[in-house]
Amino acid sequence: MYQMTAEYLGELRTSGTHIKSGKTIITDAPVDNNGKGDAYSPTDLISAALCNCMITIMGITANRENITLDGITATIEKVMTVQPPRKIAKIKIDFTHPSPELLNAKQAELLKHAAHTCPVALCLHPDIIQEVSFNF
Repeated sequence: MYQMTAEYLGELRTSGTHIKSGKTIITDAPVDNNGKGDAYSPTDLISAALCNCMITIMGITANRENITLDGITATIEKVMTVQPPRKIAKIKIDFTHPSPELLNAKQAELLKHAAHTCPVALCLHPDIIQEVSFNF
């Protein structure tokens, strides 16, 4: 059974639909690659997927270990290669816990380990630098 569908909308835009939920994502090519940059680019989605996967796996760990994770935020920066072929060179993610004083050293290490072992992190090509920092 298919889980998602995709459609080319023209003008370097696509629509992707998650079948079970009916939720749709629109992508647009970035301005520096002939697009309008009005939506996530496919490589933006990879970067967002890495961050959101890390948060999800940290959430699973937090639930199991009774760690407070609510309100954690992240900023994401995607760096593309300068030389062809065009591809992601680095993904920088900076996590901030709103109440780091609620975490002890062991809990912080558990969360960091969970983030670095999320499925997306493990699937990315080793040439893509994953620069992750934790403000907790």
